Amino acid sequence: MSALSHSHLNSSTFVLTGVPGLENYSLWLSIPFSSIYAMVFLGNCMILHVIRTEPSLHQPMFYFLAMLAFTDLCMGLSTVYTVLGVLYGFMQEISLDFCIAQSYFIHGLSFMESSVLLAMAFDRYIAICNPLRYSSILTNDKIMKIGVAISCRSSLLIPPVIIRLKFLKYCRPHILSHSFCLHQDLIRMACSDIRFNSIYGLALVISNLLLDAVLIIISYIMILHTVLAIASREERMKSLQTCVSHICAVLIFYIPIIGLTMVHRFGKHLSPLVHVLMGNIYILFPPLMNPIIYSIKTHQIRRRVQRLFSSKAI
Repeated sequence: MSALSHSHLNSSTFVLTGVPGLENYSLWLSIPFSSIYAMVFLGNCMILHVIRTEPSLHQPMFYFLAMLAFTDLCMGLSTVYTVLGVLYGFMQEISLDFCIAQSYFIHGLSFMESSVLLAMAFDRYIAICNPLRYSSILTNDKIMKIGVAISCRSSLLIPPVIIRLKFLKYCRPHILSHSFCLHQDLIRMACSDIRFNSIYGLALVISNLLLDAVLIIISYIMILHTVLAIASREERMKSLQTCVSHICAVLIFYIPIIGLTMVHRFGKHLSPLVHVLMGNIYILFPPLMNPIIYSIKTHQIRRRVQRLFSSKAI
């Protein structure tokens, strides 16, 4: 066991991992990471600004998009300090309390993003399968209630498993797999009984991420059934076109989560670089790509963004 591992066995701090094998290039790596975080913040703030200031976008679909952008913005804020801190060299360790708090926000925001994507799937289902009742079903009052339900579901179910981390004994080397804290990383270092965390954590994943994914798939099966019944090919393509952005957002959210889960559970023999890469894709890829996808694929957003930049150029 290394001296670094020995020195942290009885400490309440944890060592943050940079990019294994590329420690000498941390300052160079900080440039692309800083650029990605800047794009995450600017892109999602732009989406929020456009939706807030454009009256024509005050519709259910765009309210849900605003929730998605807000969630992505918070995800970026939850990790930017430690990720860039490690790369710039001013933060090599993190306290247990900070680590637990960061883990709460990361996992809570992941569940929130999943819930928002499910709400967006419901929005597309109503818009395509029941268009005449769209405005009466998705009223502002109901959207607000959905938003409150999403927030409560994401924030109130996690504390039992996260608070439990505070009372575990960490007798294994306090070296995290990433530049941020994840629940699975912390219980891997514990020598206490972690059955509650393992069972409750699995139940959370099944009742949130897995259930949301199944419901999203069911909604698109029903959407596809409705679209195929439309006689006009042009109308079929037009209906499906409204779903492209959401389908892309679903894929870029769930694929990294599946990849990270597989790496943590079955990839112990893999290089630490793979763990770091998958962790950063899980944290940064959806917040980075969602504003780009919606700016390109949603013509109302695209037109408003073009007007925004053209007016600034003048």
